[in-house]
Amino acid sequence: MRTTISLDDRLLEKLKARAAQSGTSVSRLIEQAIHLMMRIPPHGKKEEAFELVTYGAGGRFSTRNIDKTSSIVEAEDLERFPQRR
Repeated sequence: MRTTISLDDRLLEKLKARAAQSGTSVSRLIEQAIHLMMRIPPHGKKEEAFELVTYGAGGRFSTRNIDKTSSIVEAEDLERFPQRR
């Protein structure tokens, strides 16, 4: 498909030089640049995997009652700082 774009004169000169060095056309370089740009998620943010950890039936089972913060903190402290005998 044919289209018209406006480029800064200095940018166009750099683009022409790069195309000549690469043995390709300005159009091909612009197309490649757009393909690369389209691979990046919008706003430059990569989506991170999210896993919801549940308590009880369904989901991953946890022996800790996540409804009681104090029990979680206590269990973590006991794991981190075992009693010395």
